[in-house]
Parts: sequence; structure tokens; C-alpha cells
Amino acid sequence: MSEEAVGDAADATDGPTGPAVRRLADWTAPDLRGLAAEHGTPLYVTDLDRVRENAIRLRRAFDAGDEDGDADVRYAVKAHTGRAVLRTVREAGLGAECASAGEVVRALDAGFEGREVQYTAVNPPSGDLDIVLDRWRDGADLTVVAGAADTLDRLRSRGFDGRLAVRVNPGVGAGHHEKVTTGGHAKFGVPYDRVPGLLADARADFDVVGIHAHAGSGISGDDLDAHRELVARMGELAREVGDLEFVDVGGGFGVPYREAEPPLDIAAVADATREALGEVDAVLAVEPGRYVVADAGVLLTRVNTVKEGGGDESGVVAGVDAGMTTLLRPAMYDAYHAIRNLAADGRAELPVTVAGPVCETADLFCEERPLPTPERGDLLALGNAGAYGYEMASTYNSRPRPAEVVLEGGTARLARERESLDALTALEGDR
Repeated sequence: MSEEAVGDAADATDGPTGPAVRRLADWTAPDLRGLAAEHGTPLYVTDLDRVRENAIRLRRAFDAGDEDGDADVRYAVKAHTGRAVLRTVREAGLGAECASAGEVVRALDAGFEGREVQYTAVNPPSGDLDIVLDRWRDGADLTVVAGAADTLDRLRSRGFDGRLAVRVNPGVGAGHHEKVTTGGHAKFGVPYDRVPGLLADARADFDVVGIHAHAGSGISGDDLDAHRELVARMGELAREVGDLEFVDVGGGFGVPYREAEPPLDIAAVADATREALGEVDAVLAVEPGRYVVADAGVLLTRVNTVKEGGGDESGVVAGVDAGMTTLLRPAMYDAYHAIRNLAADGRAELPVTVAGPVCETADLFCEERPLPTPERGDLLALGNAGAYGYEMASTYNSRPRPAEVVLEGGTARLARERESLDALTALEGDR
């Protein structure tokens, strides 16, 4: 993108932010069919204009109740690391929260300034620390978040004396699945009551700038009570330790994956978050990822096999060319994704099991869901695939990863080429 275009995008952040949620039915079927015909399937489609709308809505919600309008909204990069997405998020005014050295490098390469990048190190491999600190030595004044006293020792031994935050285990967790509930698990952060002493020691060696906690992922509904409790505890801790630049209370804000589920009232969440935090002499920081990109993406897949289901109901199995290697969330978390047959207007519905090509029983996108009668060659779209879709794709079964197309300003372009079979073995050589 040209410098002029970047400027235009930055100016556009004062524009409308679109509806609170984009449903799968809102995507235009002829356009999706055209993209599949041109680029093949499986294919991820990401709407950058929608990414921008979501980012601006978040920023406005959390800035609205801040006297200085300087709440710090950081995008959780792990949700989608594509360069086009990262550039869009940066242009919309968000920072970057990174969970690995690779994400730090991607964020800096996408144009984020060092001060806009936070590296949240969870039991960081030595190679990760070395890469991140090499970037720091090169002038990237990023923030490192440490979740263990041991990590502080490892940072000291490497000569790091820069911006540091400590990840707190507040004893409160929440999320859409036990595998993404982080706040109360011993893996994450320093126990709450040990943080003041650890921070006091750390101030002698580092530029201590903040504290950090995260309840989990996909937080909505009743989970918001746990989020508020976490925020309240972080406010109490911030007032106790004092002299902080920011208090990061995490992200994980949920999106409505099911068609009838209402969208999160992000403005109300922002108000409740500020209220729970209370008066602190520090900036409130949040780090949503899913909320920014989930409804900006769909996965397109082609039906290749139709056969009787064999169950008690008169349903069928629709075999498709995407699977758990393409979109892992249904197999990993039993996650629901809306499915739309883009070629079946007017057909009768029956119970349909949509199954991928991987030799695993878990390789299913749905079981006996009412859908239009499928036929070989039909194009299916899976909604809310923008978060943790491409990011969790793998080459299991030696299946190349899919291509990705991005949409922006009414035009489409190929953002990631389809991986080739040759690429899968390129690192093996003649071994």
C-alpha cells in the first residue's frame, strides 16, 4: 500500500464502524463463488474493511470514558498474523500484543513501532528471547511481559534492562472452553500475592511499566462477571504497587458464532471494565484479537462426496476438501461455525454431517445439522473463520495449507498463495 493510501486509511478511522456483528448471511454469494472459481478451494477470505471497522469500534468504546482518550487497545496478533491484517489494524490505531518471537517480528515488519509492540512471554523458549532481545538491541523499544521470576532471571542474564511488565495470575479465569481459560491456571503468570515483592525487586534492574492479566478467550455472557472480577483485582494491585504506566486486563471478548446469538455490547463492556478497575494512576490497556477479525473472515470449501449418513435420521454426509488441518476449532474445541451452501437455493433441508478428508473421527465441521440437500460440486461457506482459522492450520496428513484472499475497498487480491506439495518437503532435501 502506498504512503498516500496509508494516510487515507488513517484519516478514515473517524468514519462509521459498521454493524456490531457480520453474519454469514451478510456475505454476497456471487462474489464468494467468483473467488472460489478463481483461486480454488479450500480458500480463506478476509475482509480488511471489516477488520478496520471492528478495530475502530473497539478503540472508540474504550476511549469514550477516558478523560484523556488514551486507553491502550492492543490487537492480540495470534488471532490472525497476516501482514495485510496487521497493517490494517495498525492503521486503525491499535497496538500489537504478541505471544511469540515470530509474532513480534511480524508486527515490527508490518510497520508497528517498538513502543506499540508488547511481547507476552509464556514460558519463552531461549530462541524466542534471543530473537526478541536482538530486535530490542536494534532499537525496538518494545515491552516484555514476564510471567515468572525465572523469566526475569533469564532477561537479566541477557542484559535486558528495558520496558517490563509482570503477568499476574489473579486466580480468576473464563472462556468458551476449558482449553482457553487462562486466568486461573498455574501455567500463566505470577501468583497474585507474590507480585508486589517481585515488582519491587524488578524495579532495580528493569524499567517496570505495567502489570498484565488475561481471563481467557471467547468471553461473553456470564463469563463477563469473571472478567470484571479479574479487572477489579488488577485495580487493587495497581493501587498497591503504584508507579505504573499501564494496567493490561487482557482481551478475549467473544463474538456470536451461532446465528441467533446476540453480539457483545462492547461499549457496555468497556464501561464495566473501567468501573471495575476503579481509579488508578495508569492507562487502561486491553488486548482483543477474536473481536477484531473473527467475523471478517470466511472459509470456502467444495463438496466432493455425498453419501448416506447411516444414522437413525435420514441424513447424509457431505465430504469436503477442507478439514481439521484447514480449520481446527471444531475438532479442538467442539466449536460451532455457521455453514451456508452457496449453491443450494430452494433445496429441501435434511440433517447433514459436513466431514473433511482427514482420517480422524474429529474431522467434522458439523453433525446432522439442518442444511439444504448437498450435491457434489456445491460450494460451502463457514462463517466467523477470521480468528484462529488460518493461524491454526497445519500440514498434518501432508496436506498443504490453503490460500487466502483479502478484500479491501471493493477489490480482492491474493494475500497468501496456496502451499504446494513441494513446499512441504523443501526442508528435507535428500535426507
